[in-house]
Amino acid sequence: MKRIFGLETEYGLAYTQGQSRRVGPEEIARYLFRPVVEWGRSSNVFLPNGARLYLDVGSHPEYATAECDRLPDLLAQDAAGDQIMVELLAQAQEALAADEIDGRAHLVKNNVDSAGNSYGSHENFLIRRSMDFSHLTSVLLPFLVTRQLLVGAGAIIPAKVTTELKPADSNRANPHAPARTPQLNPGQLQFGLSARSDVMWEGVSSATTRSRPIINARDEPHADAEKYRRLHVIVGDSSMSQTTTELKVGSAALVLDLIETGVPIEDLSLRNPIRDIRRVARDLTGRTELELASGQTMTTLELLGIYLRRAQKLVAKGDHSLGDDATAARVIDRWQRMLTAVDTGDFAPVAGEIDWVIKRQLFDRYVARGDIELSDPRIARLDFAYHDLTPQTSIFKQFEDKGAAARAVTPEAAEQARHHPPATTRAHLRGRFVSGAQGAGKDYTVDWVHLRLNDQLQRAIVLKDPFSAEHEQAEKLIAGLDGQPAAFDV
Repeated sequence: MKRIFGLETEYGLAYTQGQSRRVGPEEIARYLFRPVVEWGRSSNVFLPNGARLYLDVGSHPEYATAECDRLPDLLAQDAAGDQIMVELLAQAQEALAADEIDGRAHLVKNNVDSAGNSYGSHENFLIRRSMDFSHLTSVLLPFLVTRQLLVGAGAIIPAKVTTELKPADSNRANPHAPARTPQLNPGQLQFGLSARSDVMWEGVSSATTRSRPIINARDEPHADAEKYRRLHVIVGDSSMSQTTTELKVGSAALVLDLIETGVPIEDLSLRNPIRDIRRVARDLTGRTELELASGQTMTTLELLGIYLRRAQKLVAKGDHSLGDDATAARVIDRWQRMLTAVDTGDFAPVAGEIDWVIKRQLFDRYVARGDIELSDPRIARLDFAYHDLTPQTSIFKQFEDKGAAARAVTPEAAEQARHHPPATTRAHLRGRFVSGAQGAGKDYTVDWVHLRLNDQLQRAIVLKDPFSAEHEQAEKLIAGLDGQPAAFDV
């Protein structure tokens, strides 16, 4: 099986004030994107590695990986995005200092700010148009509701949902800021699996901001629409841990493989997935009883176990889309070890591999040492620091450097992905075109499907097949560019 994968990550911006004036996120974003605008004459560019980098609504920098047909390539592209953003941050910090602004800018890879606004981490999977989309989502939705037990980022959240949850009025200046959650009890707090669960309002919907769904059904395939559609999953957390990302994307891809290969799975549809996603987020034991549409009940652990057993059989036959059997075996192994760890309460076998487990252990040690409550502002600062990519203040970077957090991507693979697109998808053509046009000083337009030179001939190429790294007309267009390939060096 083959599949196209993609990740989109919106980063948060923050500022620690020094002696000079305060700087807001919008101004930090302008400093951050100066090199981008100088290089591409826009704050919305495609890079020579095939990825897209742009400034999203609400001053959120966003990096969308190139199309990948192997999970290891996707992980390398994602790691490359973090590196690019960190280097842009370093240049922004230098520019701030040159303007006599002495505070520190921070780049944060999480999904919620101190005001309760949320921003996204989206997974994209190419699926066949021939698939019954309603059937696909009905099988996938219960998995996504419960997947946070495997791969949640961990968060301090209200301990109880006190009323039936409904989205608040979304008439706000920032449409990416979700409806706040005044229906939640703001009093007692607990450590939960994910803060993202409390800003989900529908199971499947074409909306993204008015009523945020678990699965976005907007039909934008960025490919041949007769053959494919794009599954856009927006419920997941941004993962600091590379091994968490590997399990997050890999497990979802295996469930899609089950559906597309026609493996029979009993009806696990949840009677109330939006209620359940909040309940699951508040149960670290996996023993919450979920009511199925059939009237049966099943715990989170039991439901995830059913998906795992089906996926194990698929991987044993080599019938999967992850790119190689070793990657698939790692995903299955980590999935099994996480379920066992939750069931037994012994998390030593997964220590350093899953964000919420790492973060919970960090918080537990901090609370015990300081004799404080989770509501203490120091816990909020610790939570922020865990997701901070700023080298001087990043807790997670320290964990990685000490070997306390596992890596799934070698530094060499991440460096390669910073400068070069995946060799086996159409991103290979896009990246070479962008690099060549930049080196030749040509005016061009590019998106996921199109390559265009804005000259008298208005030469344009349409790349409908994301699996193809070869295209005769595109090769001729690239070969005709007169100049040395140009990198995006920050």
